[in-house]
Amino acid sequence: MTGGAQSTKHPGLNLGERHGEANDKAETPVFGFWVFMMSDAVIFGLLFANYLTMRHATAGAPGPHALFDMKSVAAETFLLLTSSLTFGMASLAMKYDIKDEQHARPLVVWLLVTLVLGCCFLALELHDFQSMLLHGGAPQRSGYLSSFWILVPLHGLHVLGASIWMIAILGQISKYGVDGKVKVAVLRLGVLWHFLDVVWVAIFSVVYIGGLA
Repeated sequence: MTGGAQSTKHPGLNLGERHGEANDKAETPVFGFWVFMMSDAVIFGLLFANYLTMRHATAGAPGPHALFDMKSVAAETFLLLTSSLTFGMASLAMKYDIKDEQHARPLVVWLLVTLVLGCCFLALELHDFQSMLLHGGAPQRSGYLSSFWILVPLHGLHVLGASIWMIAILGQISKYGVDGKVKVAVLRLGVLWHFLDVVWVAIFSVVYIGGLA
């Protein structure tokens, strides 16, 4: 910040001067987390490439038409995309609605709503996986199924990890209030959460819609 003019210090939400030390210290860890997420993007890119290579290698095992429940997948998509909106509201509440470290209610409420949506997504996805296994869609049955089971559940594990991280942040807030460490953690978690939504849109388009085309 120079001469009273606002400048963007890193991609995504910037806290601004009113957040003092938290704003000053956010640049390096948030930018570093962006770099880390780019390595994760490379991993998912490789797994998508593997899936596209193997999508016709069913070897007589059940394929997408026999295994996918698109109503459930559509509900999962709605839940996860809505959670991106609610996390955005949490980020904005942190930036604009918190007058001091003790006024955390708007942030906590939006984080809890996001957490519930994420858990509902995971519950539906686990149900889908169980249904696939019951209908003969185990990963060892074909190259197609192997590529599916390494790509889609990996995304689910990321959502699970992000949800656990969110619970940890809520625990920090309950004990310490919304201090600088919590603010930076929310910024970094936001990068991960929105990234996972983008990956899910790709999974929905390539794996589910593309698999039934």
